[in-house]
Amino acid sequence: MYDLVIRGGTVVDGTGAPARRADVAVQGDRIVAVGQDLGAGDQEIDASGLLVTPGWVDIHSHYDGQATWDPYLTPSSWNGVTTVMMGNCGVGFAPVKPDERDFLIRLMEGVEDIPGSALSLGIQWDWESFPEYMDALERRSLVMDVGVQVPHGPVRAFVMGDRGARNEDATAEDVDAMAAIVKEGLRAGAFGFTSSRTLFHKAKDGDCVPGTFAPVEELLGICRSMGEVGHGSFAVASGALLGGTTSMEGGIPSEETELASLYRIAKETGRPVTYACVQNSHDPDQWRRCLKVSEEAAGEGVSLIPQVQARPAGLLLGIDGTMHPFNLCPTFQPYADLTPEARLAELAKPEVRAAILADSADYSGVAPSVRGINEAYGSMFRLGDPPDYEPKADQSLAAMAEREGRHPKELAYDALLEGDYLYLPAMNYVEGDMEVTREMMEHELALFGLNDGGAHCGFICDASTVTFLLTHWVRDRKRGDTLPLEWIVERQTRATAEFYGLHDRGVVAPGMLADLNVIDFEGLQLHKPKMVFDLPGNERRLLQDVDGYRFTIKSGQVTFKDGEATGALPGGLVRGPQTAVQAADSETELG
Repeated sequence: MYDLVIRGGTVVDGTGAPARRADVAVQGDRIVAVGQDLGAGDQEIDASGLLVTPGWVDIHSHYDGQATWDPYLTPSSWNGVTTVMMGNCGVGFAPVKPDERDFLIRLMEGVEDIPGSALSLGIQWDWESFPEYMDALERRSLVMDVGVQVPHGPVRAFVMGDRGARNEDATAEDVDAMAAIVKEGLRAGAFGFTSSRTLFHKAKDGDCVPGTFAPVEELLGICRSMGEVGHGSFAVASGALLGGTTSMEGGIPSEETELASLYRIAKETGRPVTYACVQNSHDPDQWRRCLKVSEEAAGEGVSLIPQVQARPAGLLLGIDGTMHPFNLCPTFQPYADLTPEARLAELAKPEVRAAILADSADYSGVAPSVRGINEAYGSMFRLGDPPDYEPKADQSLAAMAEREGRHPKELAYDALLEGDYLYLPAMNYVEGDMEVTREMMEHELALFGLNDGGAHCGFICDASTVTFLLTHWVRDRKRGDTLPLEWIVERQTRATAEFYGLHDRGVVAPGMLADLNVIDFEGLQLHKPKMVFDLPGNERRLLQDVDGYRFTIKSGQVTFKDGEATGALPGGLVRGPQTAVQAADSETELG
């Protein structure tokens, strides 16, 4: 008698093999058999007409703080994610000295738009060193597994104090001390080291993330610790590779210099390097040059891996969000701090509408990019419900306004008043469709990531990208080719797991962890994002409901049934490195 049998589903096993009808048997936290007409289980799930896949492995999230107070790690868990990797973009909450806690909160608030007051109220701070932070996570029961990486920003601040926070040059002794901290974290089970090297990432007070301007000698000195320990990867968000910040002005190196530095780190340490790779409007073909360098590196046995996103990095401008076309208008300010209901009631008054539409935003003291976002009507679309993430150019507010003989901000105002979001695809959408995104995804070296679960609470909601892979790329896309189901599943399960050496998950096979999704493929549906106020201190965040995940199973326990949490919390901290699991033949039984 098995503990659980998922019977008669269409198994898409994460290897890329053709989908097939089979039963999946679970004993404890492991899959023990996959085949036809398996024996009975204490618990059985009828999966007839449903997909059975591995749980999604999402390698780019920012739940570093949330994981200490929210066992459900929403919204990722709503989307069938059973493992996340944290500590990305060089920001996090360890190591930390007591007098640096507020600095790390301001850093995370600025870079990832997570309300600082929520972090202050939610984080318990029962750690100082990075291994102590890992131990604190290990004491918490979670709905999914979390892996951690050591972030450059906190490490630099811990070692160098104010000098590190101000991005002053590190001495050789500083670099040695930082390398020792990273090595300590890796030996405790961290999966790598991360850094931010872009001017887009700034703390709440406007200062760049510690390490933004670090020379290659500092990065190499730290990353050598991974080579010495024998595991770990280096993940970086590099402004030089994201367009718009490619000159030496402000200390950001050129594209050529940055790629050469990342290549050098990967080659000399023998460890993989992964970098954010997206299309930007300043240099729309830059990503192709980056991929070319990655290909050349691969030909030499050097692992320089582009991390790509499966849909445009989309900014959502909402009336309750961080940004929208009117949030800097003086006439809007009297209503900015009202309750959502009261604000909408006031904005609906004809005289208020007329005053705000006649006003101009005050951009003094804000970054030029804010104006570029708030007034980008030619690239701004009503998101709709269900959301349309691949709109046509003639659906932009500017195009619609021209047809109607109105100003685009009138259409923006009306959309916001109706509770819709204005969608601004900021990356991967220069040509007005997702063909570039598809080309990136299909590249043989590409790694799926950049979903930012837990971050950008007021203007981005991309944790659902793992679901979008199925709804859009496999099933619904109309403006270009779709992608094969089996291939998509493999890229978001086995491929992402194996990059981080998570050898015990990502495949439906005997011996593997029973991390599984049972999915109503035809009923799978993302809904319009919504602003909720459920963070500590009733702070806001964007969430997005999803239908179609009939069951999510973590380590053999059902954690969600038809979108509702069961209360089971079988997940927690996962440590690396792992040895490879020798999975049995999928038609045989372990025992």
